[in-house]
Amino acid sequence: FGSSLRSPQLLVVASPWRLCHFRPKHPRSGVMSFHKQVVIDCRGHLLGRLASIVAKEVLNGQKVVCVRCEDINMSGSLYRAKLKYAAFKRKHTNSNPRRGPFHERAPAKIMWRTVRGMVPHKTPRGAAALDRLKCYEGIPHPFDRKKRMVVPAALKVLRLRPERRFCKLGDLSSEFGWKHKDLIKRLEDQRKVKSEAFHKKKVAATRAKQEAMKKVKVSGDDMKTLEAAGFA
Repeated sequence: FGSSLRSPQLLVVASPWRLCHFRPKHPRSGVMSFHKQVVIDCRGHLLGRLASIVAKEVLNGQKVVCVRCEDINMSGSLYRAKLKYAAFKRKHTNSNPRRGPFHERAPAKIMWRTVRGMVPHKTPRGAAALDRLKCYEGIPHPFDRKKRMVVPAALKVLRLRPERRFCKLGDLSSEFGWKHKDLIKRLEDQRKVKSEAFHKKKVAATRAKQEAMKKVKVSGDDMKTLEAAGFA
């Protein structure tokens, strides 16, 4: 999941129990590592850094889905973020404000608009790139059952000094009129209960399979056949 020609970005599978590293082939090697769809768990990422990497990927042709946009972090205190957003809200068409610019309140739309500012969206290439990007609050179906990635180059714990202030995009949105913060929290709590039950069931099944494999006795001839096929 490379974000630049010089250094492919390293992605990590976001799981509360296990982290798996994933590094694609270098874009200059002639083999572009595309996936059918990359689902990014935005929790704990810095807004601008994540948006710049996502913008590069959608321009390269990769389909990207951003989930849990309400948990995106922004450097600086919430008070400072509110001042910046209030200044942004004052920008409108003088003769007719209904013509724009439009000030999005939902975290997913703010993330989408941030990426749009990094993409030539008025050209066919940029418009096609934006069509490859989807942003959501929470983790709706079917993305709750898909493998999710994180982008270490945009993680707050790796890019922001621990004593620096930060705020959540969801808190900023709720201050300016986003009304679904409690709803998303309730749906996320329900999803986490189901996810934990699924994980425990999966771990138990994996452990049972491993124990069964240890008890299996294979004859010498069968073992040679398996080794020849690459299964031993």
